[in-house]
Amino acid sequence: MSPVVVILLLVAGLSEAAGRLLPVVARLSGVSHVRVVSLLLAGAIVDGAVFALWPLSAWAIADLVLPTAPSDALVWTPGLAAPLVLAGVLAFPLLGPLLHLLLMVGVGAGLTGALATVAGVGWWEAAGCVAVAGVGLGVSVEAVRRLVVRLNSRRAPEPVA
Repeated sequence: MSPVVVILLLVAGLSEAAGRLLPVVARLSGVSHVRVVSLLLAGAIVDGAVFALWPLSAWAIADLVLPTAPSDALVWTPGLAAPLVLAGVLAFPLLGPLLHLLLMVGVGAGLTGALATVAGVGWWEAAGCVAVAGVGLGVSVEAVRRLVVRLNSRRAPEPVA
């Protein structure tokens, strides 16, 4: 991966993490700045890694299920990764979840075209692989987010009887 792609993926991950984390932090009282920044950086790394894994996961699924194995691995290019930054910015819940979803579908369509070219298969087969990889990664990262929120939420002390 080129340094430009890595930076784009990290910026998209940071933006996505901020969009998901800041509304949660706003509801918590007494959260230190250090804790917020550390959660934000951890979220950026996790989301950036998930974004980085999307084309590789789609390529691996295509390798498993399609009759013709892709010759080269599908990788991010700056042109494919740049819309992720915009998708991450639009992840803020009040700025448009539907627009965020549509942009992620557009990013997936770009990956689909690249996978269809690399694998030498039809667009629909490649779209299925990209969709399965995207949904699988999305469900996985959402589970991690919920776990982190659960672990970092403050519980009221139980009364001693």
